[in-house]
Amino acid sequence: MANDILLENKGLHATVGNKKILKGIDLTIRKGEIHAVMGPNGAGKSTLLRAISGDLEPNKGTVEMGPGERLSVLEQDHFKYDQYSVRDTVLMGHQPLWQNMKEREALYMKEDFNEEDGIKVAELEDKFAQMDGWNAESDADQMLSNLGIMDDKHDKMMSELSNNEKVRVMLAKALFGHPDNLLLDEPTNDLDLDTVMWLEEYLSNVEQTVLVVSHDRHFLDAVSTQTVDIDFGKVTVFSGNYSFWYESSQLALRQAQNQRQKAEEKRKELEEFIRRFSANVAKSKQTTSRKKMLEKLNVEEIRPSSRKYPGIIFQMEREPGTQILEVEGLKAVEPDGTVLFDNVNFNIEKGEKVVFLSHNPKAMTALFEIINGNRKADACDYKWGVTITTAYLTLDNTKFFQSDMNLVDWLSQYGPGNEVAMKGYLGRMLFSGEEVLKKVNVLSGGEKMRCMIARMQLQNANCLILDTPTNHLDLESIQAFNNNLVGFKGNILFSSHDHEFINTVANRIIELTPSGTIDKLMSYDEYIYDEAIKEQKAKMYGIQ
Repeated sequence: MANDILLENKGLHATVGNKKILKGIDLTIRKGEIHAVMGPNGAGKSTLLRAISGDLEPNKGTVEMGPGERLSVLEQDHFKYDQYSVRDTVLMGHQPLWQNMKEREALYMKEDFNEEDGIKVAELEDKFAQMDGWNAESDADQMLSNLGIMDDKHDKMMSELSNNEKVRVMLAKALFGHPDNLLLDEPTNDLDLDTVMWLEEYLSNVEQTVLVVSHDRHFLDAVSTQTVDIDFGKVTVFSGNYSFWYESSQLALRQAQNQRQKAEEKRKELEEFIRRFSANVAKSKQTTSRKKMLEKLNVEEIRPSSRKYPGIIFQMEREPGTQILEVEGLKAVEPDGTVLFDNVNFNIEKGEKVVFLSHNPKAMTALFEIINGNRKADACDYKWGVTITTAYLTLDNTKFFQSDMNLVDWLSQYGPGNEVAMKGYLGRMLFSGEEVLKKVNVLSGGEKMRCMIARMQLQNANCLILDTPTNHLDLESIQAFNNNLVGFKGNILFSSHDHEFINTVANRIIELTPSGTIDKLMSYDEYIYDEAIKEQKAKMYGIQ
């Protein structure tokens, strides 16, 4: 292997069950490159990472790493390390170091310690020092703290942690010790926005080779230098991040549909697009590695995408009046006494698209359940305007799918229209042919979300209430959803952990805290970087 090639895959074939997922995959990753792996659900993104990690034996082909290189993987089994302490779990992320520690420990414990043991210990001590072992525990503690696991949890057993905390420990384990090659499958799942920002910053400043699968577009844009597009067995590698791939592929698609445009005009248009994109990235808060990406962008790589995007179109049956929603003195407390929020006061104005934030995600769900009449508040008074009609996308949609109805019959419950009309709605949500006759109780998480969005469209509401709407959706559905909400003329009240979704949709931010609200008319990017707001948040959450 060339000196700068850290990871190389040659002719990978992989089968899951009886289904061929990967078909002759060739992929070369060089030092310092971060490849964002994209593709429709089921295309083989996670399968590729499993084949590279050794978790899945490929039917054919090889995975090669440079001599002495270390590969680290973000593991998905959150119970695997329950018998270990939190700190030890992180240390196990550097397996050679962990092995060294265990061998030294065993030798020092020997009652009949001899000269040969002494020589072996000396060798191990030398290797331990070379691996910076004396700083390992403090480095592990720092990594845990950066990911939101505070000092009082480091000596606890993994079995004592919540699932959300375990996710963070597994991420710390994957990152620990600066592995040469890093495989991350949905690393931002269950992370709050602040922690995602830390991870973006961390990955943007390391010289590691990284393959990452994620549905978080802002995260992919912030960290990736290359894009790997997997489309049912076929792999294409592009220079640039997700935004470049999406915007350039959409431009190329429009060009392909324009038969009158000359080839020379098309090329000039694409060159101008690259110039503008590069200028915008160059002005942004990007590291050197991200800026190097710009040097590789070229017209030849730009082509229309075969991806299918759902047709998400929200329309209002009636224009809203001036009074939308007024809330006074709202309070919500959990059964265990935890105050989710208190003294919440706000008045929603016409045309506002409000994102609700909190350190505790249960706070937003509680608010939405209260204003939809599904939960009694501990103290409050709220009033909807007489012209307002709402459509609510719940966080937990389980109760909607406890039936053996087919998709057509299920959707028909929620709005007017005959079978043809329902099939039309389902078709726009990418349910084609016989799929519309599937039973709703066998749908995947992503399919259920698309059904819920179709249900919302039938309501023609002028106020949309969305609790974490991008959950379970693929990138195509998220992008289509996002695009429509930007242009929606009514009101939107929503929560989300998707940075790009918030930044492009919201024009007002309300943060719910145990001691009141922070209410700002500004963009999300402005909000998170404002030092005065950071101080205010710390006081209101009681953070010292």
